[in-house]
Amino acid sequence: MGVEVSVENLTKSFGSQNIWRDVSLTLPAGEVSALLGPSGTGKSVFLKTLIGLLHPEQGSVIIDGTDITQCSAKELYEIRKLFGVLFQDGALFGSMSLFDNIAFPLREHTKKKENEVRDIVMEKIDLVGLTGAEDKLPGEISGGMRKRAGLARALILDPQIILCDEPDSGLDPVRTAYISQLLIDINAQIDATILIVTHNINIARTIPDNIGMLFRKELVMFGPREQLLTSEQPVVKQFLSGDRFGPIGMSEEKDEALVAQEAAMAAAGISGGGTKEDFTEIIPQVQPNPGMPERKAIARHRERVHAMLPDLPQNAQQAIRRSQEQDDRLRSHRDAAAVVMA
Repeated sequence: MGVEVSVENLTKSFGSQNIWRDVSLTLPAGEVSALLGPSGTGKSVFLKTLIGLLHPEQGSVIIDGTDITQCSAKELYEIRKLFGVLFQDGALFGSMSLFDNIAFPLREHTKKKENEVRDIVMEKIDLVGLTGAEDKLPGEISGGMRKRAGLARALILDPQIILCDEPDSGLDPVRTAYISQLLIDINAQIDATILIVTHNINIARTIPDNIGMLFRKELVMFGPREQLLTSEQPVVKQFLSGDRFGPIGMSEEKDEALVAQEAAMAAAGISGGGTKEDFTEIIPQVQPNPGMPERKAIARHRERVHAMLPDLPQNAQQAIRRSQEQDDRLRSHRDAAAVVMA
């Protein structure tokens, strides 16, 4: 099973520029979480802090009982073996073939024989749809293919924690759907804790168990996906809809006068763009493919959410109940499909 990641009062700055402050959240073991936020809010910085590539000014990051902000280099090296990381640009070695890029963690951290390495690598290559491209260099393939190769490398050690920095970046909508399904299938297979940083609202609506959002150097909220999707907070509603009217501006923040002006324009019927879709209408969460095991995280997530349900807003409570009913029906259909396919 994946491990819990607990973040307490985390603050990060670069020189005099504060990126975010006092961020506290817990990534529940084995669950899929997503982190949203406008560009420039430090989401990628947050991922790098979780694996110890960046050191915060204050706060703790506790992974498998170890605070990586205080541990030794040797302890950090061991903790990092729990992670599989898909960086935004794939982060492949340009002078290595895709095969060697994907095989690198196996050769670095295990004593497997080369024939074993080849079998595992080719399995992951097939999983992400890159069969036939294993001998190519990163510079010889598209950005989307590099992203999929990066995902294969992130999965190569069957990690307990998977961090994905915009996994849909550079992918068309169809391959984005395949990557999303793959992450759910991987979670079903190895019960890994997964955190996805994304701007893709469809991913946020259909993949994670939990969603958080960063804005103005703070964590706006973190909780069950239904809580954020039904939120009445203006910044959340604006981000989900993609409307230019609201607290988020081109440089992230707007002054009060501009916000008031936009509110008057909206009241006058002037469009701020964006979708008019009702995000409070919760659409079903993606389920593992037929033949895959049940996600063990579902039962744990339900038990945890049930305990916090009375403290959530009424519309979030209702959405969670509807969502659980939808998921139960979908799992029944999936089980029936698996029987037919058997």
